[in-house]
Amino acid sequence: MQIFSKRKRFVIASVLLSIGFLGIQALPEAFRFISIGILGIFTLIFFILSLWEGLSRDLTLLTLILPFFYTVAIGFFWFLLPSSIFAKFPVIILYGIGIYALNLTMNIYTVSAIRTIALLRAARGVGFVLTLFTLFLLFDNILSVRLPIYFSAPIIALLSFPIYLQGFWSVTLDKNFTQEIISTSFISSLITTEIAVSLFFWPVTIAVGSLFLTLTAYVMLGLGQSNLEGRLFKGTVRDYILVAVIVFIGMYFLTSWSGL
Repeated sequence: MQIFSKRKRFVIASVLLSIGFLGIQALPEAFRFISIGILGIFTLIFFILSLWEGLSRDLTLLTLILPFFYTVAIGFFWFLLPSSIFAKFPVIILYGIGIYALNLTMNIYTVSAIRTIALLRAARGVGFVLTLFTLFLLFDNILSVRLPIYFSAPIIALLSFPIYLQGFWSVTLDKNFTQEIISTSFISSLITTEIAVSLFFWPVTIAVGSLFLTLTAYVMLGLGQSNLEGRLFKGTVRDYILVAVIVFIGMYFLTSWSGL
């Protein structure tokens, strides 16, 4: 692993995965969905090689969760875009930049699990944003398929739980599981799933529904991380609830009720 410096490994991983992402578009349509999963596996491999020194057989392996889902989320979202190159080329650029940012962020997590470094708070901020972005794309993909509720609800629960787990772990950076992190992740994914179920009885558009589920994740991550940090004050809870209420009211007025 010492052939290249970490920074060079991050750049190589970002470039090669972006090329792989672009190469998928040349495949026959029947193979594209499988190829997204394969690219997700290669994402895991590249991140293992990039973060090799900091990974152990403990919770540092959680740093591999977000990169995998980031690749899969953008990969499936790609098929929802117009066929124009002007719509798709920026996505490839965004993907490459995101992979590089994830390399830097996850590297800081693995190093901070051993010793405290000054960049940890900035890394948590970047990780928080990329987590929400990934969840938004996943929610949008799931809602776009329009599966029956008994299929989509378990999928949302199964996908959101590991992402919440990684998000909450980034606060404590413990080497071993704690009941608090597991229970917080379970409750957050359960609430997200329940709200997703309620949206099936609400005539919202896919975009609005995805945004509202992402807002739910924003509130759950924010409150959960504040609680794990021991900073869950009344003002913090009030601010998150206020944002949720404002967005809920906005969603209500953006909903077309004429078709009911």
